[in-house]
Amino acid sequence: MFKKVLIANRGEIALRVIRACREIGLESVAVHSTADTDALHVKFADQAVCIGPPPSRQSYLNVPMIIAAAEITGADAIHPGYGFLSENADFAEVCGKCKLTWIGPPPDAMRLMGDKIRAREAMSKAGVPTLPGSPGLHVEADVFEAVERIGFPIILKASAGGGGRGMKIVWEKDKLIEAWAMGRTEAQAAFGNPEMYMERYCQRPRHIEIQVVADKHGHYAHLGERECSIQRRHQKVIEEAPSAALPEATRRELTTAAVRAIAAIGYTNVGTLEFLLDADGRFYFMEMNTRLQVEHPVTELVTGLDLVREQIKIAAGEPLSFLEGNGASSDLTRKHRGHAIELRVNAEDPLTFAPWPGKITALHMPGGLGVRVDTHVYAGYVVPPNYDSLLAKVIVHDVDRPAALRRARRALDEMVIEGIRTNIPFLRRIIHNPQFIAGDFDTGFVARLLAERPPTA
Repeated sequence: MFKKVLIANRGEIALRVIRACREIGLESVAVHSTADTDALHVKFADQAVCIGPPPSRQSYLNVPMIIAAAEITGADAIHPGYGFLSENADFAEVCGKCKLTWIGPPPDAMRLMGDKIRAREAMSKAGVPTLPGSPGLHVEADVFEAVERIGFPIILKASAGGGGRGMKIVWEKDKLIEAWAMGRTEAQAAFGNPEMYMERYCQRPRHIEIQVVADKHGHYAHLGERECSIQRRHQKVIEEAPSAALPEATRRELTTAAVRAIAAIGYTNVGTLEFLLDADGRFYFMEMNTRLQVEHPVTELVTGLDLVREQIKIAAGEPLSFLEGNGASSDLTRKHRGHAIELRVNAEDPLTFAPWPGKITALHMPGGLGVRVDTHVYAGYVVPPNYDSLLAKVIVHDVDRPAALRRARRALDEMVIEGIRTNIPFLRRIIHNPQFIAGDFDTGFVARLLAERPPTA
């Protein structure tokens, strides 16, 4: 086991990793920009190093400065958190060359699954269902040939990215080339790669993801699913575990496919396979995130596992902590307990969703049985304009979904953040919505909700 971990991140995820390190007896090193000098992850780490000015490219994406910080503090491992460099295979390789243990999957697996076209091919080869799609589309003739074979409606996606950037839905032929050209421009700007590909567009799907985990001893397992259909512009707002939409037979098929997928590519550490579930209950591979997810706490609450601790131990060469006595890997669905819901609280206007940085003048976080809050903010903290607007994740757990929803409403009612605007009113609107309460929703739920007249005050 290594002794000191540098966390190449900021905010609540940096604090999350620092806590896991401390609980297993490891020292931690925080890196930070000048905008984060007073951040909690800087205060709570054993050591801290300023690596640059506020812009991410000069600080949290500055690989030479991060490596230098590891060297001067004597860190022997790096945890990337999520976002920033967490899915950067080149950074993972640099860590290895500098004799720093990378707390994440192998760079080759990251590259494979980061290329959406190659990832689709690998999943098809492993027997995982995929939507009808195309290879890379480089000229107009490729676009027309693909759509003739796939049929409308289609969705164009960037092969090198995610998060909805470059994504275009096309319903008719006369809009096709314009959408492809716009997608290429956006993909080039966002990812430095203009390559696009095409899939059949799955209408009104649910977004289901499977948490997977594997060690370096050939043990592959899943930790069940998460329901992630409540999204705004492809960004998740609320996540749950388990999904209320999955029949047990479909759940078994999904989780079996996910484990088969990671075994086929020789994956290690934690990761998430994301699927679309159509109205007929058929599922299709969408993409894989080769890192820890923002929403990992809901899986932790229903399994009792610490996923960050699991990551660290796997990177150190230890086997999965939940192996059966005979050494075989096992899923934990039989051990799942209750229902968990995560609500993402952001610094943004609840009507326009514009970011809302500024000073938090008063703060009260909810508590009580079954309520967990992962946050990096405090009264007097100044939310900088330079980074993601996430302030806190409120995660609740109870015996079943109705009870968890009641607990979520109670927790939001207790939460007070003054001095800036937040999306708490919008979260309340969702969790009081009859369709959401009934579990009758898909990835278009938020867009339809926003199209309705908002309730009067």
